[in-house]
Amino acid sequence: MTPSLDLIVVGAGSGGVAAARRAAQHGARVAIVEQGRIGGTCVLRGCVPKKLLMYASRHGATLTEARDFGWQGLGRPAFSMAHWAQAKSAEIGRLEQVYRQRLEDSGVLLVQGRARLRAPGIVEVGARLMEAPRVLLATGAATDHSIIPGGEHAAGSDEVLDLEELPSRLTILGAGYIAVEFASILAGLGCRIDMRYRGELPLRGFDLDLRQRIATSLQHQGVELHPSGLPGRVEAGRNGWQLHFDDHSEATPYLLTALGRRPNTEGLGLDSLGLQLPAGAGIPVDEGLQTPIPGVYALGDVTHRKDLTPVAIAQGRWLADHLFSAGAGPAPSLRHVPTAIFSLTPAASIGLREDECPPGSSVYESEFRPMRLTLGASTERCYLKVLAAPGSQQILGIHMHGSDAPEIIQALAIAVTAGLAKPDLDRTMALHPTTAEEFVLLGQAARHVE
Repeated sequence: MTPSLDLIVVGAGSGGVAAARRAAQHGARVAIVEQGRIGGTCVLRGCVPKKLLMYASRHGATLTEARDFGWQGLGRPAFSMAHWAQAKSAEIGRLEQVYRQRLEDSGVLLVQGRARLRAPGIVEVGARLMEAPRVLLATGAATDHSIIPGGEHAAGSDEVLDLEELPSRLTILGAGYIAVEFASILAGLGCRIDMRYRGELPLRGFDLDLRQRIATSLQHQGVELHPSGLPGRVEAGRNGWQLHFDDHSEATPYLLTALGRRPNTEGLGLDSLGLQLPAGAGIPVDEGLQTPIPGVYALGDVTHRKDLTPVAIAQGRWLADHLFSAGAGPAPSLRHVPTAIFSLTPAASIGLREDECPPGSSVYESEFRPMRLTLGASTERCYLKVLAAPGSQQILGIHMHGSDAPEIIQALAIAVTAGLAKPDLDRTMALHPTTAEEFVLLGQAARHVE
């Protein structure tokens, strides 16, 4: 039995590491258990490598745009996935070492192995038993291949990011964050993409105006969209995959499934402690991140509430403050969480969609051609929208599709979180010439929510 621990964290991803380090800074004796590499999905096989691949794809588009501004002699550049993969692996290795060093510097005990709860406060790692009055589950989530029959061996985002050679053509099943991002990024790297999904438009849950423009942007990149076009089952063959529909079948050389993610709860021993979870469900927690099991907490993607890295980090730091320091304040609110789609023409949002706003809300919007593209033939447009409450004109939501949207929305998220109103934007002096200045130059409302 490992002696004298105050907290055991299961999972060394962004949320788990944040909680462990903050708790140790408060003087708690902390151990963190991880069966794989240190850093979690975001660092190792998610946000970071995905955005590095997005930059690679974006650089290709930039070379084309450069010709419109007078750059000559650029030839016919070609992308090497093998070179990118080597550089990416080196960077991910560096980041993993940074995470390991930070844990060590904080005095957190790192235990490598698979953890299982034997009882409240008792964690089994191989032949080793660890005990602490508080256990935090931060095991994240992974691609759910069970959603489509036969898709158990199809590629997920993890496998695509480990490729050293890109397929010339592939089919993507799904239309959420991962599907849209990889469709756009891979198309920008020269792949032919077929994107199949259930609904009429990609990105269910986003503002309708953004969804429509992202669909158009994907089509301009050459992505073939197939709404209401999911196969009933898929089948792996010698030379690729067969997609089976009600009335026909079709072949594809490479298949990427991006239909959803499943919280990593298997093998944690929750059922033996009386917590039975339906297939694919997250671990239930209250406002204090406490599970129904006494002394056991959970945060981040394994709770399947808001599956975003900054949420897990904020929850981890707050929980450590709450458990080991006075005056932690209320738990992080999930009401105003900015989010972004890192496609080649990115999109980002904070706050309510137009269809969620109360009747009478004002809709301010603008659409224009970015200055960056004015000397060329690109069809890319920039769209932005501000939603304001009736009467008070408090800002309810901000949405953008265009270059630098994630960076701009991150700054404007302050306005929504702070409860500022549309007149506060109007009083803000513009910085010219920028794209972001359009948000403070919006004039009359384009319409009102009915």
